[in-house]
Amino acid sequence: MPAAAERVRRRREVSRVEGFSDAAFAFAVTLLVVSLEVPHSFTDLMATLSGAPAFAICFALLVVIWHHHYVFFRRYGLEDNPTIALNALLLFVVLLYVYPLKFLFLFLTEAFFGMGGPEGDAMLSAVDLDMVSLMTIYGAGVAAVYSIFILMYLHAWRRRDALELDLLERHDTVSSIQHFVIYVAIAFASIGIVQLGGSGFISGIIYGLIGPAAAIHGAWRGRKRRSMTSADPGEF
Repeated sequence: MPAAAERVRRRREVSRVEGFSDAAFAFAVTLLVVSLEVPHSFTDLMATLSGAPAFAICFALLVVIWHHHYVFFRRYGLEDNPTIALNALLLFVVLLYVYPLKFLFLFLTEAFFGMGGPEGDAMLSAVDLDMVSLMTIYGAGVAAVYSIFILMYLHAWRRRDALELDLLERHDTVSSIQHFVIYVAIAFASIGIVQLGGSGFISGIIYGLIGPAAAIHGAWRGRKRRSMTSADPGEF
C-alpha cells in the first residue's frame, strides 16, 4: 500500500482539466462546421448539405479522440503537472489539425463522391494537390495524437502504485498502450509508403488495417483478462 503522501486520489467528478478540454473539443467541432453562413436559398442549402459527409467523418474522428480522452480521466483522475502538460499538448495538436483534417475529407468526398460542397469543388478546380505532403501531414497528425495518449498512459503506469491500480486495471492500462501503438505504427507505415513513392491511395487505404488489428489485439487481451485470477502485474 503506498504511503498516504504518495497516494493519488482518483476523482469521479469532472475536473477543471476535463472541463477545459471539453471546451477545446467543442471549439474544434465548431471549426469543422459545414458552413459559417446561413443559406439564403434552397440551392445554397443543398450546396451546404453536400459538405455534410466530410463533416460527419471529421466529427466522428474527433468523437473517437474525445472518448479516449474521457476514458483516461475516468480511469485515473490524474491532475498532476505531467498530465496537464501532456493534455495541453494533445489539445494543441487536435486544434492544429482541425483544418488539415477538414481539407483532406472535403477533397476526398468531392473527388470520390462529388459531395464535398463548394469548398470541395474549389479544391478540385484550383488546387494543385500534393498527395505526398497531404498524406504525410495527416499521418503525422494521427501519430502525434496517439503518441501523446501513449505517453499519458505510460505516466499512469509509472504511478500505478500511487493510484492503487488493481490487477485488472494494470492489465487494461497496458492493453491501452498497446492499442495506441497500433494507431501510431499504421500512421508511420502510411507516411513511409507515400514518402517512398507509393500512391496516395495505398497510403490512405492502409488506415483500414486499424480496425482488424485493433479487433485482433482486443480479442487477445480480452482472453488474457478473462483468464486472470492472480498473477504478478509485471507479467502483463
